[in-house]
Amino acid sequence: MNLQRKYIFIAAGVAVFGLVSWRLFLQPPEKDDHAQAAVPVTIGKVTVHDVPLYVSGVGTVQAYNTVTIQARVDGQLESVDFREGQDVKEGDPIARIDPRPFQAALDGALAQQAKDEAMLANARRDLARYQDTAPKGYSSRQQLDTQGATVTSLNAAVQADQAAVENARVQLGYTAIVSPIDGRTGIRHVDKGNIVHASDTGGLVTITQLQPIAVIFTLPQDALPTIAAAEAKGQLETTAFARDDTTVLGQGVLELVDNQIDPATGTIRLKARFPNPDRSLWPGEFVNVRLQIGSIHDGLTVDSRVLQRGPSGTFAYVVKPDDTVEMRQIEPGQDYRGELVVTKGLNANDRVVVDGQLRLQDGTKVTQAVPDKPVQTGDLNTKPATAAQ
Repeated sequence: MNLQRKYIFIAAGVAVFGLVSWRLFLQPPEKDDHAQAAVPVTIGKVTVHDVPLYVSGVGTVQAYNTVTIQARVDGQLESVDFREGQDVKEGDPIARIDPRPFQAALDGALAQQAKDEAMLANARRDLARYQDTAPKGYSSRQQLDTQGATVTSLNAAVQADQAAVENARVQLGYTAIVSPIDGRTGIRHVDKGNIVHASDTGGLVTITQLQPIAVIFTLPQDALPTIAAAEAKGQLETTAFARDDTTVLGQGVLELVDNQIDPATGTIRLKARFPNPDRSLWPGEFVNVRLQIGSIHDGLTVDSRVLQRGPSGTFAYVVKPDDTVEMRQIEPGQDYRGELVVTKGLNANDRVVVDGQLRLQDGTKVTQAVPDKPVQTGDLNTKPATAAQ
């Protein structure tokens, strides 16, 4: 009985061993669906088109002309003929100083001139008589010479009177203050009724020219040879952006490259001219400036997110015809506003991975990720909020 039980135990062990061996070695392995699944990524194409080349810097908007209106004569401010923030044209009245003292000075100068002219006219008549009588012996030679000197002296006095009249007229003209440029007035510094002086440093108001307007910006000195070469071919276009580097504030042209490099910063200053028709550029404003220095004909471009960096340099994942990826070394060029120029490593119409590179390696199978379905307005069961009263 014990022997029979021993044989049963042996037979059961052999059966278990055979089953385990079959499960381990003979049963075909189950397919690993996770290992074989394609990785969803965003795939884009290498495009070919003419690519403008840019250099970018930070600049400050400056008024093309700025004038501080100051009194040129002393007196009481009789009227202020502008509103703060008003647009004025050249010659428009700005203010008026009490003209009466200067009108009186002009009248006095004119009177003195008339007096001296009358005396000169009489002296000339006497001189003519002496010239007629002296040769006949009715008057002495000395009287003739003296009268000639009197005429010369009075003639000089009349010329001095004329200069005094012109000076008085100029001083009177200074009482009417006008704008010397087209521009916009700022904050008024002096009110009507105050006494102003030619020696005052603050001025009455500052007028700035807004159209056109200038932008002064800086670039690294290494960009100077490229800029000089591009400028020799023609005028360079300049674009001013707001601080978000997206909003375009104006289009202009490069007007000046400074004649020296700042040795402290290694930068060069440039000046661009903007028509500023909508006055989106304002004096003192900080802007980002983009200067076009040329273009690349039939350049290869991709989305900037394609570029990856590794121990061996920059590379991109290229999708092969069998939908597996290949790590390919590339040489990037200009990267501007999300568009990357590739100078080496890619070909036109190559498929490249734009997003989703974290799970990739050489030979990984990929598929185009399905974009999220946009929410339609009709799918929402909500009503638009109304503004608070």
